[in-house]
Amino acid sequence: MLVMNKKRGGGEKPTRKPGSAGKTKMTTRPKTAGAQSRSAAGQDAEKKAVNARDKRKYIDFKQKQKKGDPMPKFDDDAIRLNKYLSNAGVCSRREADVFIANGIVSVNGEIVTEMGYKVKSTDIVKYGDDSVRSATKRYVILNKPKGFITAMDDDTGRKTVMSLVKKATKEQLYPVGRMEKEATGLLFFTNDGDMMKKLTHPQYKAKKIYHLELDKPVKKEDLERLTQGIDLEDGKIFFDKAEYVKGDSREIGVELTSGKNSVARRAFESMGYVVLKVDRVQYAGLTKKDLPRGHYRVLSEKEVNFLKMS
Repeated sequence: MLVMNKKRGGGEKPTRKPGSAGKTKMTTRPKTAGAQSRSAAGQDAEKKAVNARDKRKYIDFKQKQKKGDPMPKFDDDAIRLNKYLSNAGVCSRREADVFIANGIVSVNGEIVTEMGYKVKSTDIVKYGDDSVRSATKRYVILNKPKGFITAMDDDTGRKTVMSLVKKATKEQLYPVGRMEKEATGLLFFTNDGDMMKKLTHPQYKAKKIYHLELDKPVKKEDLERLTQGIDLEDGKIFFDKAEYVKGDSREIGVELTSGKNSVARRAFESMGYVVLKVDRVQYAGLTKKDLPRGHYRVLSEKEVNFLKMS
């Protein structure tokens, strides 16, 4: 057993008593109140420092998980003044910013030079002495034929899809997304900026269904490759579905949400097939059923509400 020898000015040191081998009993000098207080304060400070560091790491981690801008919200009550002028067909947003900065635009009789100023539908907006009304939002789908590019205009004189919908509305329309020149099928148009952003936003994952015709029968294992993920030059693409159409191994129906260019064609070409036809059957829940090639139609109120709510 151990007993403690006290020495002046020091702590207690153990000494071994004869006959007590193998038996050990330790006692320690009790800590003073001041030492306990300092120890507790040190632990609290260390805990706070760790918590603050962990919190910063957590915030950084959460921020890294964000991909792209947040989904747009549909707000008919207030929009930016430059967007209001652009929607009304007065000018582009960039030009509107110049006009606003130069004091050419007024709202409810007051000159507005503030960038980002928002106006409501009840406000009276004037460009110089002329009153401006924001354009009515329009939604149109087209069954695109071959030989038309998806662009507003073309310097080389190629035919654009805009020539096919120019009589659809008085307002300026814009195509949403892209389609190849030789591709056919459903193409969506609108002048609603929020709707355009939503449908093209990665988080929305607008579903597209294509009907493709190939130069030779497609192997079943190649269809499986599409759903398992196929590597293209701009990354790996996953198809939600890939199956034969009416049992014909040369005609394939695919479903995907990727917004990358010509992805269905490129996927099959990477596996050694020649794509003879690409036809978009559905887009974001919309269908071209009963719509002849080269014709357009205005969406119903029910269809527009579906797009906004989905």
